[in-house]
Amino acid sequence: MKRKTIDIITLGCSKNLVDSEHLMRQLEEAGYHVTHDTEKPKGEIAVINTCGFIGDAKEESINMILEFAQAKEEGDLEKLYVMGCLSERYLKELAIEIPQVDKFYGKFNWVELLQDLGKAYHEELHIERTLTTPRHYAYLKISEGCDRKCSYCAIPIITGKHVSRPMEEILDEVRYLVSKGVKEFQVIAQELTYYGVDLYKKQMLPELIERISEVPGVEWIRLHYAYPAHFPTDLFRVMRERDPVCRKEDVFIKENDGVTIHWLIPNAQKKDIEPIMVTLQPGGRTETDLPHMGEEFGHVLAGAVTLMLGGKAYRVRKGDSFSFKPSSQHYLENTGKTPATVLWVCTPPNF
Repeated sequence: MKRKTIDIITLGCSKNLVDSEHLMRQLEEAGYHVTHDTEKPKGEIAVINTCGFIGDAKEESINMILEFAQAKEEGDLEKLYVMGCLSERYLKELAIEIPQVDKFYGKFNWVELLQDLGKAYHEELHIERTLTTPRHYAYLKISEGCDRKCSYCAIPIITGKHVSRPMEEILDEVRYLVSKGVKEFQVIAQELTYYGVDLYKKQMLPELIERISEVPGVEWIRLHYAYPAHFPTDLFRVMRERDPVCRKEDVFIKENDGVTIHWLIPNAQKKDIEPIMVTLQPGGRTETDLPHMGEEFGHVLAGAVTLMLGGKAYRVRKGDSFSFKPSSQHYLENTGKTPATVLWVCTPPNF
């Protein structure tokens, strides 16, 4: 057991990883040696940052807590702390069931951990992180929480309402990370497209990405976790005009009666080839059952395009019917094959 050493274990998504990196920077400033996801933890203190999104993630988190709880009982660990989504959701129950843990924290109050160690939180370091990723890239979290109430998703229960970070604060963090050698930014949130609505009363993702691309030293920007409904289509213009912005967007699929599935397909990274928007109809419903979409999606294409669903490529055109099986079944309530009909194959507007 190494004194003044803290082992941090991060489970779950990249948003959790960003939280761990901020905590690591604060602990290092407090004088601790900090390791992350080491194969052989030997510190006197362990902090487990948990995930509580789906069943497998909960099980993994609980098993990890129990493993370290046993180490503590055997005298190989002095203090054990747990934070993150699982303890945010089940804090009281976990405190009763696993008393070996010295304290459970939620997802947002990990600053209290520093206080419980007798250390101060350094506000002047709030944008600084100890990166656990390869030196050239970093995740950039622009908001927390989600205002949508999707039936398949527990995120709003865990993280609460959508809260955007101020744009200037995000840009300061980008500049700081560039100074540390970061060239590629993976932009993340529970829901990217809602960014800015709470702070600025309108969607600000296109402006934010445009301003990030202007920061000297930023060479590549990837966008993750968008939502198809109310997509800020000006983002396509930013993708076209700004070289650092990757011409690809990950969009959630939602399967439910009465919901249209939209999927953005990048044809290529080359600037002279347009991305494709494919709109699918789930189940046996007809086009007339759906809200009128007008011309907002650009011009309809007559030819077939390649559509990626469930890790499999489909060659589709308007009117085609097919079934797909999702690779990440927790996104869909139906775990079998999902029938779909292609309603639109078209180019996005403003591209």
